Amino acid sequence: MTPPARNSGRLRTRALAGCAALLTVAAGLAVRAGADGAFAKYAGSALYTVLLCALVAFCAPRARPLAVAGTGLALSWAVEFFQLTGVPAGLSERSAVARLVLGSTFNGPDLFWYAVGAAVAWAVHAGVRRGARLRTVA
Repeated sequence: MTPPARNSGRLRTRALAGCAALLTVAAGLAVRAGADGAFAKYAGSALYTVLLCALVAFCAPRARPLAVAGTGLALSWAVEFFQLTGVPAGLSERSAVARLVLGSTFNGPDLFWYAVGAAVAWAVHAGVRRGARLRTVA
């Protein structure tokens, strides 16, 4: 049986990750509504990876920040390279959800911006964990 303190820690992590995911979606929608051009495109790419990292943290609340960021980055890159097959483009023509999740065409610079998003997610996650540890010790 898992001790209550561990369960509450996992629940807290899941709650924070869920809130982070919602805030990331809101930030993405705000960027999309308020900006255009390269800034909007690449901010969206970075936020895509931040969202994936939040979802990984939600699903694996005990995972270390580096593992969460690495998994989010790997998923982002996998989706980007999957676009080379043309399958996401075909699905995107039929579904707005597929267009949002899979995109449609490969764009090499996105790979860099996904790494930026993963770095930001790692820094935030590591900072939150460090702060939680400090509060537990104090």
